[in-house]
Amino acid sequence: MRALRILLIVIVILGGIFVVVDRVAVNFAEGEAADRLKATENLASTPDVSINGFPFLTQLAGGTLDEVEVGIQDYEAGTGDGAERIRIADLRADMRGVDFSTDFSSAVADSATGTATLAYDDLLKTAGGAEPGRVAPGVTARIVGLSDGGNGKIKVELEATVLGAELPEPVAVLSSVTVVDGDTVRVKADAVPAFGGVEIVESSVRRVTDFEQRIDGLPGGIRLDKVEAAEDGVDITVKGSDVRLVG
Repeated sequence: MRALRILLIVIVILGGIFVVVDRVAVNFAEGEAADRLKATENLASTPDVSINGFPFLTQLAGGTLDEVEVGIQDYEAGTGDGAERIRIADLRADMRGVDFSTDFSSAVADSATGTATLAYDDLLKTAGGAEPGRVAPGVTARIVGLSDGGNGKIKVELEATVLGAELPEPVAVLSSVTVVDGDTVRVKADAVPAFGGVEIVESSVRRVTDFEQRIDGLPGGIRLDKVEAAEDGVDITVKGSDVRLVG
């Protein structure tokens, strides 16, 4: 009986040691992966990396991690022209089935899903032109504000001038937002607004109210999936397969 108690105590102690060693190892691996990802993506700050699943050491021995969560703040994404960048305020991705090298110099996930937030102020830089656009004879307008319009819509506010006189209040229109070709956010007015009772041509107005923002160069080649207007900006769902985290 005493021998059994001793055996149980030994098992508990060894189990505790294994848990401690496992957690130390996973913390080290998370730090290494975060540093590699920062260098690969040329990030300004170190990303958050969490390796889920227990025990970690058995995953390490097998060369595949069940799940890795990555969080990046203020990611500078491409816009398709090679020069301009657009800020993604919060980018989070959940990677599944991550195959990695022993020194973490390369890591590829079978699949990835996540979210990205594009603030209205950053999207406005694309939508708001420096010069007002002509929407009718004697009428010009330009976008001066974007905000949450409710029910997944964007509220677009336009500053308009009619026959030389600026309207006292911005003209507002609700717009739908969609993803096009996995790399572009499209904003399109549900209906064109009126400008002081002046007769307008819809196509001319839409050249001002409707716009697109390309977003590419996301980590590992993940792409845009769905998009919806929210309180603080545009919430984007992202996804990908064979996503290369590093290497």
